[in-house]
Amino acid sequence: MKVISYNLRKNRAISELLELIERYEPDAVCLQEADTVDLPDDVGNLRLADSTQRNRLGLAIYYRDDRYEAVDTQAFALKKSMHDRVLRPAHERLLGTRLTDREHGRDVIVASFHAAPLTALNSLRRNQIRTAHEELHRMGPGIPTLMVGDYNYPVFKNGLTQRVRNRGYDLTLSDARTYTRYKFFRGHFDFATSIGLDIGNVATLPRGLSDHMPILINSNYGTSAYKEQDAHGAAAVDTDSSDFAI
Repeated sequence: MKVISYNLRKNRAISELLELIERYEPDAVCLQEADTVDLPDDVGNLRLADSTQRNRLGLAIYYRDDRYEAVDTQAFALKKSMHDRVLRPAHERLLGTRLTDREHGRDVIVASFHAAPLTALNSLRRNQIRTAHEELHRMGPGIPTLMVGDYNYPVFKNGLTQRVRNRGYDLTLSDARTYTRYKFFRGHFDFATSIGLDIGNVATLPRGLSDHMPILINSNYGTSAYKEQDAHGAAAVDTDSSDFAI
């Protein structure tokens, strides 16, 4: 399964979507900072599964309806940062779609995620990531899941990787940095967390009109069984030095 994730930077890069789809032929596209009021129902060979509704600049998921059937789509509000409470840029920070793969006769969940901005604490973003995984699990217990998007987590990824792994998930970075706009905040902002899937590679695609670069995730259904107790056991205690705003 090939999935593109792209933060459109307040919808500025929406015009690039068709070219990305035609060039890389993804099975799904997950968007952040999209103008959800004016999204087309179809882009190339992809159909809009759904988008968030409670904020104009939000999340959206497109998928190949010639191979997949969209069974269910849900949007979720996650713990708010002070930025969210004051400026209210985004109420829903997670959008998940459960797809039935007709070719393989099984289901998979694809999700678009947008974490709180850099003004928030890393601990709040970890809370959002953990809650997002829990909500997606409720959508389909035991179903392979791929959550991609803008994690706003450029540093201290080793600690985050371990916490994600303790809950049965994998964290996979792309082959190059996805955000280089500011001198002191460059890094892998956009990446993937997954369970029940083997991630072949994650490629950072060429820069467009956004301040983020899109990423392309190649994955296959995992060869090992999804163990619920590993994925949703006790959460790790957040006590490391990464608990500050960046």
